[in-house]
Amino acid sequence: MRVRLYKPAKSAAQSGLATSQQWLIEPEAATPRLPEPIMGWASANDTFSSLKGCLRFPSQEDALAFAKNKGWEILITEPAERHVHPHPYRDTFRIVSPQDEEKATRKT
Repeated sequence: MRVRLYKPAKSAAQSGLATSQQWLIEPEAATPRLPEPIMGWASANDTFSSLKGCLRFPSQEDALAFAKNKGWEILITEPAERHVHPHPYRDTFRIVSPQDEEKATRKT
């Protein structure tokens, strides 16, 4: 079975980083999701699809050891580096007149 190991990005709706500190293992779909003939619900014959979001580990090494112990093929996705561009709080309320904005664009 093939699995993906990654560190999830933080939610855009939250400012905290609590849920983005752990590593996740998610299995790739072995069978396509097809509509069930009677009810029309999307389902798969793969029972590993229920593991999505459940296998969390505090470090990448722990997750790798777990996946290797199970004999799974691992695809590692490294997390992107976060770039924070701080700006003063007062700039949020700064009023720029059209003349000042025009002068600033001429200088650059």
